[in-house]
Amino acid sequence: MSIDSLFQPFTFKGLTLPNRIVMAPMTRTHSPGGYPTKEVAGYYARRAASEVGLIISEGTGIARPTSVNHLDIPRFHGERELAGWKKVIDDVHAAGGLMAPQLWHVGAVRAQGSDWPAASDQVSPSGLNAPGKPLGKTMTEQDIADTIAAYASAAADAKRLGFDAAELHGAHGYLIDQFFWSGTNQRADHYNGPTIGERARFAAEVISAVRAAVGPDFPIIIRLSQWKQQDYTARLANTPAEMEAWLQPLVDAGADILHCSQRRFWEPEFEGSDLNFAGWAKKLTGVPTIAVGSVGLSGDFMAAFGGETSQPASLDELARRLDRGDFDLVAVGRAILQDPQWAKKVHEGRTDELMNFEASAMATLS
Repeated sequence: MSIDSLFQPFTFKGLTLPNRIVMAPMTRTHSPGGYPTKEVAGYYARRAASEVGLIISEGTGIARPTSVNHLDIPRFHGERELAGWKKVIDDVHAAGGLMAPQLWHVGAVRAQGSDWPAASDQVSPSGLNAPGKPLGKTMTEQDIADTIAAYASAAADAKRLGFDAAELHGAHGYLIDQFFWSGTNQRADHYNGPTIGERARFAAEVISAVRAAVGPDFPIIIRLSQWKQQDYTARLANTPAEMEAWLQPLVDAGADILHCSQRRFWEPEFEGSDLNFAGWAKKLTGVPTIAVGSVGLSGDFMAAFGGETSQPASLDELARRLDRGDFDLVAVGRAILQDPQWAKKVHEGRTDELMNFEASAMATLS
């Protein structure tokens, strides 16, 4: 099957992309003390120069005390840190690319290093890392208001610095997702409720505040998942009706593009249809979607991060679904992390030059 569909332009709102390939956000912990260095700028610029249509940065912490859980995860606040991001976006643009920062708050997810603040300082909807597993503190209503304001401020800074869009990390068991998940949202106020639509209120308020901060034409993306790092089998929506109740409030609040994370993009979301998460999200809401999950490689990414090597895999099934209109964009993670020229090689038919993913690639900014 032809992969030509991967290299068709995509235009939506303020975005005009040369192709459908997105660099997926991947935490790198290579920003000392939270500052994105010239090496970080070079890492992204190399991908921009090699035909990646849109780059989404690694998760970047908003201006809240425990928004990240490692000293070397970049921050998206502070004069020095934002100056570093200004160089990143200027270098990406100079290389011909487009980029969105991913704005992040980890919530109640354990620290990655022993030199990070104690777990008791972390905040989340109900002070839970997973169902029945306490970690940190329950957010007060003032905490929630301040966090919403911090997301909006970061998005406004992204626009001011010249980024082309902004993404909110609402997946994988981090803060926004902890509000969605009934197992970690045990609140007794209006940020909880028996339905997923009610538990989407925090995310909708974040999106609404971001929209007010960036205006009507700046694209807002939100990354979403059913699975959690705390529980790979967790599901927020068990039927299409439940998925619509989850996603539509986010779109109504101002989300433009839904970034639908699966561990394996080819797996169907519901019985009776081969549509994946991104396919159902587009069908139910009508907005553009991004599919992601082990694109271009043989192995599941969680196993790969555990040290397992993954080999290049066929893109035929991906192209079939894209040709069919299931989704609009395709996010590629490990393959592009391993090889800055992955997109260019695919476009030029140089498949014999595609590289295995090795976990050791996580240790460098190649």
